Amino acid sequence: MPGFTNIIRSTIREIAGINDVATVEYPAGLPAAMRPIAQDGVALLIDYQSPAYAQLYCDRLRRFIGKRGVDDALFVEIARLLAARMSYLDPIRIAQLKLHEPVTPGRKPAVDKRRFRLDELVSSLPDIVGKPAMRLLERIYCAHRTVQISFSKASILGIKRLEFEAWMRHWRRLSTRYEMERVWVERWLHMIDRALTKRPDAVIAVVRSATMIEGYGTGYRHGMAAWHQIIDGLVKPSFDGALDIADLSGAIERARAVPRDPKGELLRKTIGDIRGHALAH
Repeated sequence: MPGFTNIIRSTIREIAGINDVATVEYPAGLPAAMRPIAQDGVALLIDYQSPAYAQLYCDRLRRFIGKRGVDDALFVEIARLLAARMSYLDPIRIAQLKLHEPVTPGRKPAVDKRRFRLDELVSSLPDIVGKPAMRLLERIYCAHRTVQISFSKASILGIKRLEFEAWMRHWRRLSTRYEMERVWVERWLHMIDRALTKRPDAVIAVVRSATMIEGYGTGYRHGMAAWHQIIDGLVKPSFDGALDIADLSGAIERARAVPRDPKGELLRKTIGDIRGHALAH
């Protein structure tokens, strides 16, 4: 019962904006040349979620200011990709973007139709309802089924539905999907940190690996799975000293280029070949 009460309390605080901040504080020591890219990220994430979420973005950037091996170009790349990943595409975001679309007088707004997996939709709900719903979907073997959802400003009803879906951003940080994204972002940032220390030659490849994960639906899931395969099979073992890959950056790029299949078998074979070659030498 105390756990349930805490969930209710957190939900109310999030919806009421009690957890928000008045202004976003940029990291101390942020070079003037880097401020525009940080400002772009902050503006994006305030629109996406809230000032408090944009503050989290700034707090995450702080760890790279003045860090050895991080020049202006690398910092810009990290800041740009971090903002992109923190504004992941979920049904709530698609509704927000649809509301932002300009309406041309005399032309009927286009209807945007998207297909989502049921587990993807449910994971965007607050845990208090999302987790029980997910268990039910898994029990009846429907979690991976897809449904088509229309996003449209062609009618008053369609606009009102978009507004409600966009309002649901207040629930986003209470969802299973948000927690999954949070864990992923932190792991990506950790791998960048380790690359700067262990393999500076591969740091840009590690940073840009974030582009493997984009969109929504099955493509998003495959990208996430492939990223973890590459990190667990090549990058982390190299950092740990268990695998000596002379051209780690090239190995990451080779693995990224592998066409994705549902079970990841092609990528698994490629990673095995790279590992075998490294161990043989």
